[in-house]
Amino acid sequence: MEEIWVQLGNYGFPMVVAVYLLVRVEKKLDALTGAIGRLEQVLAIALQAPGLQGPGKR
Repeated sequence: MEEIWVQLGNYGFPMVVAVYLLVRVEKKLDALTGAIGRLEQVLAIALQAPGLQGPGKR
């Protein structure tokens, strides 16, 4: 029985921590993906505005 507790401590706790961290990172990646999408839309609108030039245009 003691061996089961040792194995649970050696493998169970790190697995729980890893799953918790992966869930947190996934939420942050979703937020970052949304922010990049909004930035893309803003840049597309800004580059179409009169008087503004895109990169490399002179």
